[in-house]
Amino acid sequence: MLKTALAISCILFIVSCENKSATNALPYYNTANFDPQFLSSIEAEKKINHTIANFSMTDQYNQTITQKDIEGKIHVANFFFTSCGSICPKMTNNLIAVQDILKKDKSIVLFSYSVTPWKDNVPVLKSFAKEYKITSPNWHLLTGKKEEIYELARKSYFAEENIGFSKDTSEFLHTEHILLVDKNKKIRGIYNATLELEIQQLIKDISTLKKE
Repeated sequence: MLKTALAISCILFIVSCENKSATNALPYYNTANFDPQFLSSIEAEKKINHTIANFSMTDQYNQTITQKDIEGKIHVANFFFTSCGSICPKMTNNLIAVQDILKKDKSIVLFSYSVTPWKDNVPVLKSFAKEYKITSPNWHLLTGKKEEIYELARKSYFAEENIGFSKDTSEFLHTEHILLVDKNKKIRGIYNATLELEIQQLIKDISTLKKE
């Protein structure tokens, strides 16, 4: 009887741990409508085929940044422009809270892609970084070819969700969304970067993702 009771207790404990793990796990997003899929990492390998595409950009330090810089790392991405007077200053100021994490953990990277790359060259991005006290070497303000940035935003990051997925590069990109991407370049979260509470949730989710 004692052996049976112990066996049942062990089974219940394992099931409880599995359920707790499933509850705390972050979903995967495979399409632009952001239907969450709660899967194990093994299931995700088979069912989640959407990943962030390859890219090549230049950051505020005049360094070339590519997909190689996020291999095996968690990264966060948002889209902004330095002359924006509406949502961008709010987003950038809120993301300063994330910068504190970036300074301590090199396995996490933040990409802020400019949606007006024809104006936001390296000196402009460097000046913007100085103005907003962006000092972390893991926070990259990125410029590059407009077509590549817009394609990446809408087709890879689903930055404007369903609406953006059907647009082309002639239509201006402006969104408050920030995306959380795991070390396998799969999307795991979407947040409103103008809201402090959502940024706090992003920080919590980064911590959760690190434990996977």
